[in-house]
Amino acid sequence: MVDWERNWRGSGIGFVLFFIVAYVIYGSQPKVGASAGTLVSFYDGDRTRILIAAVIFGLGVLNLLWFAAALSNELRAAGQGVWGAAATASSAALGVIFFVLIMVSAALAYSIAGSGNNQITSGLNDFSWVLMVIASFPAAMLIMAGTFGLRQAGTISSAAFSAGVAAVVLVLLGGTTWAGDGFWAPDGAYSRFISPIVALAWIAVVSGFLYMRSPSTVSTRDRAAVPAS
Repeated sequence: MVDWERNWRGSGIGFVLFFIVAYVIYGSQPKVGASAGTLVSFYDGDRTRILIAAVIFGLGVLNLLWFAAALSNELRAAGQGVWGAAATASSAALGVIFFVLIMVSAALAYSIAGSGNNQITSGLNDFSWVLMVIASFPAAMLIMAGTFGLRQAGTISSAAFSAGVAAVVLVLLGGTTWAGDGFWAPDGAYSRFISPIVALAWIAVVSGFLYMRSPSTVSTRDRAAVPAS
């Protein structure tokens, strides 16, 4: 029999794997203010590759939502309902942003970039970079909900809690990357690499941790009380 709850707990690792594969296939997106030729070459020239990456990333987002649902369930079962609700809300917001990102990239690759309307193409490309920055806020909230909720439930150590707090701060800083160019720009190294890597590492570690634990939604006593069919 398939242990669905345990699979959901490990789906955060699935999200990380799907994200990495999609990122590699998608390639290096043109930066803010890129020329029309660069945009058309990327979105229209690599149309098939971008659409494949969109499908893979979409599957990854589904895994993220399953992971967040399992995390929320774990927190509620441990008496941390508020943190569980925060995990649900933040993952929903993050999922919406990710799906909009997928929609924008797929639309650009499918028809918009090749239509000759360079202003719309440029505007949507810049918009996608802005969305990546904004995603830092719900991502940081998800990490905070999991870190603080698991700590208050006595599930993780003080060292793990400190690492989670550091992850919250580092990911939240990604929402401040509004420089015109360089390291702290929306298309700069911090927003593209550092903040996402920290978030992915936290999700993978917590997902693996939850996967190794026995589901807490039904206690051993409750299981024993259920009559055999």
